[in-house]
Amino acid sequence: MENLVISHNRDVVPSKLPVEIVERKGQGHPDFLCDKAAEELSIAISKWYIERYGRILHHNVDKAVLAGGQSVTKIGGGEVLEPIYLLLVGRAVGVNAQINGQFLPIGKLVIETTKNWLHKDLPHLNIEHDIIIDYKIRSGSTDLVGNFEENIEIPRANDTSIGIGFAPFSPLEELTYKTERLLNDLEIKKKHPAIGEDIKVMGVRKKDKIDLTIACAMISTELVDIDHYFTTKEEVKELTLDLAADIWGGEINIDVNVADVPGNEDCLYLTVTGTSAEQGDDGQVGRGNRVNGLITPYRPMTLEAAAGKNPVSHVGKTYNIAARKICEQVVKELSVENVDCYLVSKIGVEITKPYVIELALVGGKVDSKTKRNLEEIVQEQLNQMPNIWRGFINRSYELY
Repeated sequence: MENLVISHNRDVVPSKLPVEIVERKGQGHPDFLCDKAAEELSIAISKWYIERYGRILHHNVDKAVLAGGQSVTKIGGGEVLEPIYLLLVGRAVGVNAQINGQFLPIGKLVIETTKNWLHKDLPHLNIEHDIIIDYKIRSGSTDLVGNFEENIEIPRANDTSIGIGFAPFSPLEELTYKTERLLNDLEIKKKHPAIGEDIKVMGVRKKDKIDLTIACAMISTELVDIDHYFTTKEEVKELTLDLAADIWGGEINIDVNVADVPGNEDCLYLTVTGTSAEQGDDGQVGRGNRVNGLITPYRPMTLEAAAGKNPVSHVGKTYNIAARKICEQVVKELSVENVDCYLVSKIGVEITKPYVIELALVGGKVDSKTKRNLEEIVQEQLNQMPNIWRGFINRSYELY
């Protein structure tokens, strides 16, 4: 495979460095909300195309911005005074011109899709009162639409982009990711209804000690008194410690809502809706988690915002997933400690033919047999690229 480059032991695995830093923004964070709004809209548009034309047509709805609202909170109550404003922006075939006599019902898709997932993800948000959903979506440029339509069987890359993946997670990465997922688990919400959805976790490891700083929005209407607030903080800490016991054997410290001022209700992390978007925080696509669900400055990353890009040919989306799948398969099948994968595309070239592929391995041996195995793994994933869109439509891949 001429375009495959294999590097060996050029890097140090982050878990072996003296310091490691990892972050995750949870499902109620304004940046996460923007990513999800873009991706859910892309899925809805894709399904509309498939139902009517048998395939996905050109679109990219990967821009969204959230302007935070204004609220007042108090233990046991509160209200949203100024609604959150969410604006979705992008391009899609069928918006300004009919396809076989039909316009894409973009307004209906935006409003219904966004309301549906918001109702599930933020159950304390009053959809009709607490948020305004808007959109500015137009037709795509003729050159990009033409490039999309040039080859249906093996799509051509919609952009010149980078896709990056790595495996496996370090203990700190695993703990940071799973902490937010645990605290936003539906069963946990039933037991601890005051825990909101806007949960951000910052993980720092200094040698053999991990510090987790958790920002956890509390839902004011679910709190009985100020003691209940601080009791819930302790419950968040205990839940995280129980989780950490299965992941990390060293020393650990957990801080929750460190900006709180005990005794001052105005200086507690209280929300009416479960998200800081109701007051004091804004959001934007691409400013949150990478496609593996984490922000990992000690790992290779790309600034591509995958959410909302078309799932057929936009390699800024598909190559990130392919790179991650390659890494996971390499770690599973070969005796390596760590692997990073870099995929680079050229616009207009078939998506099955990246311009360059690099695998950076740590540990193991890179002999002729290993190289053959690596080539087979890479080729297997590249062969699947024309159908990778199915996984996005089925929500099989994590993007934020």
